[in-house]
Amino acid sequence: MSEQIKTLRDSAALRWTALLLLALAMFCAYIFMDILSPIKDLMLSERGWDSTAFGTMQGSETFLNVFVFFLIFAGIILDKMGVRFTAVLSGAVMLTGALIKYYAVSQSFIGSGLETWFTNNLNHIPIFEQLGVSPFYEGMPASAKVAACGFMIFGCGAEMGGITVSRGIVKWFKGREMALAMGSEMALARLGVATCMIFSPFFAKLGGHIDVSRSVAFGVVLLCIALIMFVVYFFMDKKLDAQTGEAEEKDDPFKVSDIGKILSSMGFWLVSLLCVLYYSAIFPFQKYAVNMLQCNLTFSEIPADSFWASTSVTIVQYIVMLIVAATAFMFNFMKNKNTKYGVLCISIIALISYCYMGYMRQSAESIFAVFPLLAVGITPILGKYVDYKGKAASMLVLGSLLLIACHLTFAFILPQFKGNQVGGVIVAYLTILVLGSSFSLVPASLWPSVPKLVEPKIIGSAYALIFWIQNIGLWLFPLLIGKVLDMTNEGVTDPTKYDYTWPLIMLACLGVAALIIGLILKAVDKKKGLGLELPNVKA
Repeated sequence: MSEQIKTLRDSAALRWTALLLLALAMFCAYIFMDILSPIKDLMLSERGWDSTAFGTMQGSETFLNVFVFFLIFAGIILDKMGVRFTAVLSGAVMLTGALIKYYAVSQSFIGSGLETWFTNNLNHIPIFEQLGVSPFYEGMPASAKVAACGFMIFGCGAEMGGITVSRGIVKWFKGREMALAMGSEMALARLGVATCMIFSPFFAKLGGHIDVSRSVAFGVVLLCIALIMFVVYFFMDKKLDAQTGEAEEKDDPFKVSDIGKILSSMGFWLVSLLCVLYYSAIFPFQKYAVNMLQCNLTFSEIPADSFWASTSVTIVQYIVMLIVAATAFMFNFMKNKNTKYGVLCISIIALISYCYMGYMRQSAESIFAVFPLLAVGITPILGKYVDYKGKAASMLVLGSLLLIACHLTFAFILPQFKGNQVGGVIVAYLTILVLGSSFSLVPASLWPSVPKLVEPKIIGSAYALIFWIQNIGLWLFPLLIGKVLDMTNEGVTDPTKYDYTWPLIMLACLGVAALIIGLILKAVDKKKGLGLELPNVKA
């Protein structure tokens, strides 16, 4: 053996098992995060949510994190109480919020006394309304208000989980393949996006009877599984601390004054700004992407007795998707050249098959589900490159360039193919795949850079502050997209007829700003020697 195994993290199998537990939990969280995104049109027809109501509800996920500073407290909890306690706490909070959101969109809520109360109240929130940041407004459907309350609570748990997972990976992989681990975790977690896009409409329309609450119930069940994953990780992490004698909450305790050390770092601020700009152009877009494709692609109605309209095809397509993801991921770790490229061929064939099935289903949500598949294959490659070669800041610049190109393609080129079924779908697939690959550049390079900017004992708080700044954008832009859509589509009642040009231009401008910050970060790194372009694994 090349290294002596003294603790759990010295065993590659065990530290990657710990990573798998964390990644599976976040996989489930990502599914619930966008559970209503592919059925935005159904929320209009079934619950009366217009784009403003939908965007306000979606943006509410980050409201408590941003305006009640919950993420800052989460970082302090993480630094004082440690990874395992915070992981289980985040799972419990996510599940609580999800249950509230499920009740809000269920049939039981309709006609209830709670619906009446929320209809008549919470229309004017002092201070927040004056500042223009209220999570509610007069005329907002009661179900959307209650769903927003649940989503706020879920968002607290999800973002707490995000910083906890990042800190957990640092704990188990520092000095080893940390960027590869972070990239792999995000690749698996983002399969949740594809899973959501495929199964949310599947459950909502199951049996020919539309019920949007079934989609949310699916997400609730997965969050129960996420909590179980965190509990199992709890015991692994506890055993590791027993072996190493580490105790995050006792040795060198966190002090609130340490936040000043984080805020005084120029590198920290540049990374934070790049993060909020980049992620604000991705996550809010995901919430509207299916509806954007419905508005820009031409679909034919499939006969009800066709295989492509059956429930079976959903399962088959998901299995094909898993084959694409598994083989693309395995490609990164195989040593035998013949086997390696054989697996790659299988992945490419499966991807083409998946895209063909998405086209035959004439389904926007099925087409957008391809979003994370290329990222699953290349994120580990990029992570490994950062680990052994460096160039993290350069990757952030490249990711911003790809982001700009994709949003401008959606805004100006895709609409030109309206009426051309095959051409439009091909352009959509290629752009979505490139956007997914752009997305993979960020976690593989940005998150492993944070430990180079701050002291080890305050990494949790550093991640929390970055996530808090990021959450400002994740709160603001779903709301802005909804408002811009309603303003630029006055009188449009068909949710598949919206013009998405201006929202997409707005997102492309975020990419331009991220590009500028990325170039400044490269210059600062070169001048101050932050080490962002240096490899993580020391020779």
